[in-house]
Amino acid sequence: MKTVRYVGVGSYVPPLVVKNDRLTQAIPGWSAERIEDRTGIRERRYLWDFDVEQGRAIAPPEGSAGPRWNTDMVEIAVRQALDRAGLPAREIDGIYLVTSTPDRMNFCYDAVELHRRLGCRSDASAMVIDSGCGGAVYLMDMAQKLILSGQAKTIVVAASTFASCFLDRDVYTSPLPSNRRINAFLSMYMFGDGAGAIVLRGDEGSDLGVIASTAGTEHEQLVIRTVGGSQVPTFRASTPDHAFFVDGPVVARAYPEYMTRAVNELRTAVPRVVPELQRYYLHQANKRVLLSFAEKAGIPLDRVPVNVDRYGNTSAASTLLLFSEDVEAGRVKLGSGEPVLFAAVGAGVHFGGQIVRV
Repeated sequence: MKTVRYVGVGSYVPPLVVKNDRLTQAIPGWSAERIEDRTGIRERRYLWDFDVEQGRAIAPPEGSAGPRWNTDMVEIAVRQALDRAGLPAREIDGIYLVTSTPDRMNFCYDAVELHRRLGCRSDASAMVIDSGCGGAVYLMDMAQKLILSGQAKTIVVAASTFASCFLDRDVYTSPLPSNRRINAFLSMYMFGDGAGAIVLRGDEGSDLGVIASTAGTEHEQLVIRTVGGSQVPTFRASTPDHAFFVDGPVVARAYPEYMTRAVNELRTAVPRVVPELQRYYLHQANKRVLLSFAEKAGIPLDRVPVNVDRYGNTSAASTLLLFSEDVEAGRVKLGSGEPVLFAAVGAGVHFGGQIVRV
């Protein structure tokens, strides 16, 4: 019987720590204390620094050491995942990169550039998937189906967010014209930079691998960003069109709704495994909604790792970062057969999850 295993995972978070009090000096709106009280976020990681007085991001100088762009972060995460899997890039049949902050908007640039840097085969696919926080698990479900169908053997799903380059006081203190109850500064407070990657590979006759998988699509607007398409071309856009607007009340209602649907479907599929689950990798929207959901869902809080308080919301990368940290720390061992659960929801709406014996 064919199974789909997680054989490698990798991650990258930038070293620059940005605490609430410094960020609110650049992007006024809430106090540092209110950010932590309402979201549980104390700090986040940024790839780019910013000028507090000007309220604008500062690009690292050309030739500086370390990653500078979205693709750079993803490359580090993917190479780490391949190293842990013990696989060369030539084994990859497809790279699917989930991000809403690509280096370039068109022609799958970030994924194709990653394909070039890694030295993948020309018949290996490379696609950027424009999705939000639920996108990685959504693509992991699709990758499993592709592998089980025989269309591929090894697929890399990567996810990233690169919020720091968008920091701009004029953009993120402007109201959204069509809905003045939403403040753009909330998005700047919520998100941090980071990238994660996971390698899924088909196997025969193994007891390891994905044992339940689900994904779904719904149609609520959790996050609004209007600029960049044919309806609002960049050259016709107003200042607030450039911002990501998180609709906080909608997210607070939708997160438990769609997470419950995903988790319940997974539990129902393999009820005998549920008591064995030791780790629940749940999307880190913010600490308050995460822990509230887990408690209401009857998930023991000591089995729910949390990094949103330190990294901010890293969008689709969040569950992969959690898993990578656990593997690196030895809390979870690839090849052990221990069952873990992934679940996430995000703008789109894309939601879903998997239970896998790692």
